[in-house]
Amino acid sequence: MPIMERLSKSMQKRMLEWPCNEYENTPWTPMSKPLSESKVALVSTAGFHVREDRPFVGGDTSYRIIPRTTNPANIIQSHTSIGFDRTETFRDINITYPVDRLEELVGQGEIGSLSDNYYSFMGALSDVSQLVGHFGPKLAENLKTEGVDVVLLVPT
Repeated sequence: MPIMERLSKSMQKRMLEWPCNEYENTPWTPMSKPLSESKVALVSTAGFHVREDRPFVGGDTSYRIIPRTTNPANIIQSHTSIGFDRTETFRDINITYPVDRLEELVGQGEIGSLSDNYYSFMGALSDVSQLVGHFGPKLAENLKTEGVDVVLLVPT
């Protein structure tokens, strides 16, 4: 989130009036097995994608598939929000996309295994209807097909 006082008055107003969906209930699925036996996937809202993929554009509610074995040097961030400073991510992708930390946790036996694919959306969306009605459910089906038990959602 930017420092509000540094934004123009019109941008401050826009940020303060940003839409926020409200729901009657929150879906929750309790863990069915210990994390040490679970398959974990990573889902980011930082607008990451593989270098050859189509970049995100403003208002894009689709997601990109990033194979887990992708070299971090081939992962690009095309998020269009002014809401965060990318400097630290350029220095260490694990700040917003903790791929190395997840591999370490598997090595330590804290996590059972990792999914073959990770996923990224672009955050800072004012209209999430396509995300909620189409792309979110589609991603959920992908995760189920991959046998994922736990999703680490890394908001940016």
